[in-house]
Amino acid sequence: MSAEALPAPQNLKAAGLAALGFAVFSGTDATVKLMAQDLSVPQVTFMVTGMALVLTVFFTLVTGDADALRPRQPGLATLRGLLLGADTLLIYYAFTRLDLAEAYLLAFLAPALTALLALILLGERVSTRGWLGISLGFCGVLVALRPGVAAINLGHAAAIGSALLFALSLILLRRIKVGESDAALITVLLLVLNVITLGLTLFGGGFEPATPQHFGLAALSALLMVLGHLFLIRAGRNGAAAIVAPFQYSQIIWACLLGLLVFNTPIEARVLVGTGIIILSGWMVLKQGDTP
Repeated sequence: MSAEALPAPQNLKAAGLAALGFAVFSGTDATVKLMAQDLSVPQVTFMVTGMALVLTVFFTLVTGDADALRPRQPGLATLRGLLLGADTLLIYYAFTRLDLAEAYLLAFLAPALTALLALILLGERVSTRGWLGISLGFCGVLVALRPGVAAINLGHAAAIGSALLFALSLILLRRIKVGESDAALITVLLLVLNVITLGLTLFGGGFEPATPQHFGLAALSALLMVLGHLFLIRAGRNGAAAIVAPFQYSQIIWACLLGLLVFNTPIEARVLVGTGIIILSGWMVLKQGDTP
């Protein structure tokens, strides 16, 4: 279904859920970056996803809907879990090699990639205003971050790879949305991540000692991760991929705030200008159905 074919209230709901999801994910990213200063990325991911899995199962069982944990399309759900699992590991690795803002800049290639893949794989037509909004959002990121010339390292490659895998996961979500519960999609993803990161942690030399502070951060990150995936899944169910993906740009707003509060990174005037451009880009994509 094209973005134009979806009713305006449905796209508006998807946009709001996507904005909430990406805001929550920014909190997860900040806590993971803090933990990764002391522990390996696979161990951090294992701790966070393990707690997130427990939370997901617990709340699902409390609601009395245990059957919701079982995927009805296990093949597609597992494929989505593999895509998002690899995406998570790549972006977490990028956070250890790059500044949070620089990693976001490259990850923000995902909306444009999603729109292109949606056109090729799903036949979702993106209007002229939609393409302009996507392009404007990326320009806003450039204005906000003003990336300089720096040596390329594996962190840059990991962030770009993360953007591609995330775009593919959004496309796949449009294919499996019917008949699949939110709990099943989240549970499969967390199981896949748990298995992968356990293997990587053991292969990399085993677990390093973790402090109570590490476990506290992991618990907070787990809660935010579950909420973020829930919001994003709901957004994907209600709106076209080309509507949902561009709201990833809103993460730069939270990156600036978290950078100031957690990592003591000052907010400059150019960041505020870029943020305004990003907000305008989101509005243009949301209203793309009004123009051919």
